Order: sequence, then structure tokens, then C-alpha cells
Amino acid sequence: MELKLHASMAAVGSISRAANSVVFTHSSTSVPICTYAVPDSSRRRNGNNTSRSAYKTPPLRKGNHPIEPKSKLDQQNQNASLPLNVDLVALCEEGKHDQVVELMGQGAAADYRVYLALLNLCERTKSLELGKRVHEFLRRSTFRGDVELGNRLIGMYSKCGSVKDARRVFDQMQERNTASWHLMIGGYTANGLACDGLLAFQKMKQAGVPFDGETFELVLAACAQAEAVEEGLIHLESMKENGIVPRMEHYLEVINILGNAGRLNEAEEFIEKMPIEVGAEAWESLRNFARIHGNLDLEDRAEELLKYLDPSKTITDKLPMPPRKKQHDINMLEEKNRVAEYRYSIPYKEETHEKLGGLSGQMREAGYVPDTRYVLHDIDEEEKEKALQYHSERLAIAYGLISTPPRTTLRIIKNLRICGDCHNAIKIMSKIVGRELIVRDNKRFHHFKDGKCSCGDYW
Repeated sequence: MELKLHASMAAVGSISRAANSVVFTHSSTSVPICTYAVPDSSRRRNGNNTSRSAYKTPPLRKGNHPIEPKSKLDQQNQNASLPLNVDLVALCEEGKHDQVVELMGQGAAADYRVYLALLNLCERTKSLELGKRVHEFLRRSTFRGDVELGNRLIGMYSKCGSVKDARRVFDQMQERNTASWHLMIGGYTANGLACDGLLAFQKMKQAGVPFDGETFELVLAACAQAEAVEEGLIHLESMKENGIVPRMEHYLEVINILGNAGRLNEAEEFIEKMPIEVGAEAWESLRNFARIHGNLDLEDRAEELLKYLDPSKTITDKLPMPPRKKQHDINMLEEKNRVAEYRYSIPYKEETHEKLGGLSGQMREAGYVPDTRYVLHDIDEEEKEKALQYHSERLAIAYGLISTPPRTTLRIIKNLRICGDCHNAIKIMSKIVGRELIVRDNKRFHHFKDGKCSCGDYW
């Protein structure tokens, strides 16, 4: 059982809908709208089934005609009401995926295009629960061994943050192509599991699967995340040995490898010696790493070169920008068909705030110190700390903790980037509560577990 969360950037409270979202879902759904579902407390837990019929055989009417069971009659009524010649693809394009799945459950025939459309929709909406339902239909269809649909499943599960399911599909595929390996390597890296991505590449080589430029771009990206500098440089050289000419994308990944590892002087030297024309992207990347690592001299040099190569890269940072439209967070916890939502600005549950207050005390005892630099309002320090405490993703996590069984995974999706203070706070939360907290912001997945994050604090 998993709990999933979508987050935007502002809040918890009323039951009105908003465009940007924090989502917080039970089971494993990942729909970028803000809803949450409360587990069904009405379900009996004692194992007794009070709905069994007292009859062992159907009762007879006059004339000894048996009365058909109600469930059978209901099934006949459903089949009778099933629309004929329904265009499932058109329904998918209209976003009516629930109706499509319902019709398929009633016996509507789904062709290859329907499965493609459904999996594309699942990937686009990050809907893990829907994806699993479609996967189940696909397993019972005549298309279950299709390589392309298998690849779509891998991509869908990876985009929804469920790498284990993606790997399960990959391992069960009777046939794989280069794209299958690419999706697996990229899926690992996108979910902060770069070392597993590099292991997948080693197995790809052992299987004799041909390489191409995209393969090495994915491998170099994994090396950048894992800070595997020497291995990344070896892969760059092996490209030439395999007759693949490195492109700008590959050189940018090498800069990321050196930059993530803090080897900025080597990154600058690498840029100066690149055998192709150096664009603004390379110097922009170096400038950003210089900012991260606090190398002001290098940042200034890169800034000057950017002014020459692409003035827009620097002018946009200096000119006053129009005020951005305020974006709201809505937290979502979803379980099957029961959904509700709450916004940050209006308290939704007293229990949520009580849980968050208690958790904040435990976090301080564990060494958490609020970083008030992430509060831009002109208020005193105490108010800044309180503002950080009620960031939407924290409220959504608190609600998940009181709404789900222990050890349930919480999945959070933000449409904005997670702030540094929340990143540190959620690391500590994961250790205190003993759960895996998976956060997807607009940049990447963060898998928080046992006080650590899969991104290695670089995102």
C-alpha cells in the first residue's frame, strides 16, 4: 500500500479546486490534481462476511424456474447497456480515462491504439493507479508481449516514481530493444538511483545490445548524478572507440559530472579544450555550479563570457521582472474513487496541525535548524520559522501520517521546486517516522529514506 502526494507551493485548507497542486495519494496514484482519499474505515476487519446468501441453491419460483442470482442479473444488465462501437481512443483524447477503463471492464474491446493512448495518458498525468489498472488489462490481452507497449509501461512506471514496477516489467519482457534499456537507465537516474542505472548499462553491454549517442548521453547523466568522474571520462573516450562522435549534449553532461563533484577548475579547462564550438549553455552551466560551490571569481568570469555569447542569459537576471502570478498548493490524498482536497491557507484538520507541531518538536531534537533564508517576506525570525513549518508539502505529509497505516509510502508531487529548508526537513522526517517519502518537484524525484535523499543534496 502506498500513499501519494502532489504539491504545488502554497497551502492546505478548503475543499475548492485549484490549478497548481500538491497531491497526496493512497495506493500509488499520481494525478497532477490536488486530491486526497481517506482510507475506508467502514470496511470490516474481522474477516466476517455477512453478505453471503443463506441459500446453497437458488430458490425456486412457481413452475420450478430458478431465480437467477442478483450479481448475474446485474452483469447481464451491464452488458446490455454497453455502448456499441464506442470510440475508446477518442475518449482517451478527451481525458475520460475512468470511463474508458470502466467500459473495458464491462467487456469493451480495446485495440493497440487504445493501450497506447491510455499509457500515454498515464505517463502524462503521473497516474500510477490508473497505470496499474491498464497494465492488468494489457496482461490479459493479445498484446501482452508487444515490445513497444512494454517500453511504454517502463516509461510510465518510471515517470510515476515506481522504479520497482518498471524493472519488473523490464525483467518479464521476452524481447527487448535498445529503447527498453534506455528507458531503464534513464528511469533509474530520474529517480535518484544513478548507480543502478550504471549497472543496467553494464548488463546492456554484456547482452550485446548496440549503443548509440543517446545511450552515452543517459550514461553520462547517471555518472553526473553519482559523481562518478573517472567513470564518466572513460565513457566519453569509449564513445570515440565505438565510432560515436560526441555532441554538445555529451559535453554538457561531462561538465555536469565535474561540476557536481566540485571540480570546477577542471570543468573550466574542459570547456576551453572542447573540440567543438562552445555555446552559451556550457558557460551557463559552469556559472551555475560556481554559484552552488561559492566560487565567486569563476562565477564572474563565466558571467562575462555569457554577456558576450548570449546577453539574454545575463540581462534577464538584471532587469526587473513583472510580478509572478501567485500559485497555490493543493494537497491530495487519493484512494480509488474517494477524493478530497485541502488548501494551505485555510486549516483543514486540527489533527494535521497537531501532528505537524509534534513532528516539528521531534525534528528539532534530531538536529533540525530552520533555514529562514527561504522566507522572502519581511517578517521577524519567529514568524519566518512558522511560515516554513506550514509549507504545503509538510502539511500534506502530516495528513498522510494520520490517515494511513504505519510504514505506508507517501508520494508527493509538487509543480514547483522544493525549497532547501523543506528538503532538509523531509530528510529528518523520513528517519523519524520510518517511512519512505517520495517527492517529485518540477525538476526530479527525491526518494527520502532513513534521513537521506537519493539526489545526494544536488537538485
